[in-house]
Amino acid sequence: MAPQLATGTTMAPSTTYGDFPTDSAVLFGLGLGGFFDGIVFHQILQWHHMVSSWYPPTSLENLRINTVWDGLFHSLTWLFVVAGIVLFWRRASSRQIYWSTELLLAGLLLGWGGFNLVEGVVDHALLGVHHVNETVPADRRLGWDLAFLGWGAVMVAAGWQLLRHGNAVRRGRQRRPGWNPEARP
Repeated sequence: MAPQLATGTTMAPSTTYGDFPTDSAVLFGLGLGGFFDGIVFHQILQWHHMVSSWYPPTSLENLRINTVWDGLFHSLTWLFVVAGIVLFWRRASSRQIYWSTELLLAGLLLGWGGFNLVEGVVDHALLGVHHVNETVPADRRLGWDLAFLGWGAVMVAAGWQLLRHGNAVRRGRQRRPGWNPEARP
């Protein structure tokens, strides 16, 4: 059934809808990746803190410094999620959106995997602010860092494949005669 307008008339269903808001899903994925890293690696496992290679948490002062940087890191991941909500809301409120679980999962994987790749290259390799697991001997840390990068690369590759497939499905549905965009895929 077509949606009712305020005047009592109805809108005719469109034969095409906009794209899925992949940009918002990627931002959600970035935020979730950051929250996972901060909650699991920083707080629960306590493998590292944001700047624990520069300021090992062996004194109260260094732990305080790391806690501040962890808080700044969590604030950034929170901003990724807020930005994702804003972008999603803008697209969803226009009713020109294609709903797809596959494309949502694709965006989440692209964002989370992208987070792992950027953090792995920038924080672990280039800046050396911390390593994934600083509780192991120093000669084993590279293995953990590489595994983290591999995990990110697998998520990005899987997200990219899902994105390509989900967009192909969307294009195919929109070309079908009589396709009703009001019906959820």
